[in-house]
Amino acid sequence: MPADPLHRAGTPHRSTTSQPPSGSGASAIEVRRSARRRRTVSAYREGDRTVVLIPARMSEAEEQRWVNVMLDKLAAQESKRALGDAELAERARRLSEQYFGGRARPASVRWVTNQNTRWGSCTPAEGSIRLSHRLQGMPEYVVDYVLLHELAHLLVPGHGPRFWELLTAYPRTERARGYLEGVVAAERLPHVPGARGDSSAG
Repeated sequence: MPADPLHRAGTPHRSTTSQPPSGSGASAIEVRRSARRRRTVSAYREGDRTVVLIPARMSEAEEQRWVNVMLDKLAAQESKRALGDAELAERARRLSEQYFGGRARPASVRWVTNQNTRWGSCTPAEGSIRLSHRLQGMPEYVVDYVLLHELAHLLVPGHGPRFWELLTAYPRTERARGYLEGVVAAERLPHVPGARGDSSAG
């Protein structure tokens, strides 16, 4: 793990520690503010905590927004190793047990490369679930949401109230939906700034 540049002598900073959102994969988040940091935000894991480095001038609202962004970025980097079809099927089984009492029992769960306009699909009559390869590398909670979405279709075919009621059992439904909507919106932009561990905050 790279050394923390804010540990250098003479670098003014303020540090705060808080509990992460459910499912973020770390026990605590430490936000370190630096007057020397102007526009960039970065983050890394340090033991059982996540350290987020931000400019000192940021407001509390901006801090919270960037903490969420960087948590998603780290989670995506850490899940780059794609689950195989067998692991994906096991994950679906565990999710069904946890949120649907094991009632959704797919016959097959696999990745496909021919779904570029949908994140997932399912054929209830066959009990088959297919996830787009574009999800590979996204945060685990997003993949879990898409799996649960398709598992729910094995129980309720349409998108009526009963369907969405099933998904309310998953606490990160709204955040996962927001993440996927953000991905779609970003793909429509003429240029999306990239970052290697750093993101522009301006």
